[in-house]
Amino acid sequence: MATLASVQPSAPQSYSASQPFFVKLAWALSGIIVFGFAQNAALGRVNFPAVPIWVHFHGLAMLAWLALFVTQNRLAASGNLALHRRLGWAGAFLVCVIVGLACFAGVMSLALHRYPPFFTAPFFLALTLTDTMAFGGLVLAGITNRRDTETHRRLIMGGTIVILEPAFGRLLPAPLIGGEMTEWIVMAIQLGVVALIARHDRKTLGRIHAATFSVGVVIALSHVLVSLASKMGPVIALAARITGG
Repeated sequence: MATLASVQPSAPQSYSASQPFFVKLAWALSGIIVFGFAQNAALGRVNFPAVPIWVHFHGLAMLAWLALFVTQNRLAASGNLALHRRLGWAGAFLVCVIVGLACFAGVMSLALHRYPPFFTAPFFLALTLTDTMAFGGLVLAGITNRRDTETHRRLIMGGTIVILEPAFGRLLPAPLIGGEMTEWIVMAIQLGVVALIARHDRKTLGRIHAATFSVGVVIALSHVLVSLASKMGPVIALAARITGG
């Protein structure tokens, strides 16, 4: 009991001292994601007039998420927790919108044959739905655990690590190395970011936090699930039905 009593008063100080790391990481992740999509457009790979309206809505929703993600981390660092909590409910609503838009956009991309040529239709379908669920699941789990600060911020961060996938899908030479190989490389990059958080955990907490470990497991399993699901009969049949093949 004496040990517990001596640890509890230092918890708020530990949180404040640790938050700048998460602010910097939030900026870094958001910058990489925006750059991945921006350079793709700058290289002339996007025909904006031909892009369906729902894709624009999805892009705007994701930009709103990244802006909110950085803002929330900065508010936590500044101690403005009242505004942080109010914006958190807007974030919960936004995540639900993103999940719906992402699933719809992915299915319509298949129906209109607008998916990347280095992916098979079943692989793209599995990838879109799995990544969307991983993102939404981690963020909503983070919101559910909002009273546990250490768990909360790691799960929210994990959700944003998941959406590094489409950014690096545009940054890596996927047409040369193949879609599935690209995804394994992306997984290694994502787990590298998780490893940075784990190192921070060891430095500040003396151990790897359970939420950090959970994020790593979700990311690894999501890639394995995509690879396995894309070879399953029902997924292949569903993709063929959507594409009209």
